[in-house]
Amino acid sequence: MKKSVAHSEYHHVHSEKDQKSVLNRLSRAIGHLESIKRMVEDDRDCSEVLIQLSAVRSAITSTGKIIMQHHMEHCIVDAIQNNEPERIEELKNAIDQFIK
Repeated sequence: MKKSVAHSEYHHVHSEKDQKSVLNRLSRAIGHLESIKRMVEDDRDCSEVLIQLSAVRSAITSTGKIIMQHHMEHCIVDAIQNNEPERIEELKNAIDQFIK
């Protein structure tokens, strides 16, 4: 039986595969950020640190896009089917925050 993860508020589920994919991406970004922290502690060249920070920012943005895509494909579809306009408004607010 396939496990899934439910949103506490709306009872929507995400596949374990999707969740694992996002968690793996976040774990890699966290590991990369830890290595950048060590670079700063070791007084590495600023340009090297900035390049690595750019890579982490890109990885986080990419992960956010995946989460947004899943949200639109699943959560928003459910919200429309269940006539829950407040969830659509939540997506608008989340997109505004994400693209700042």
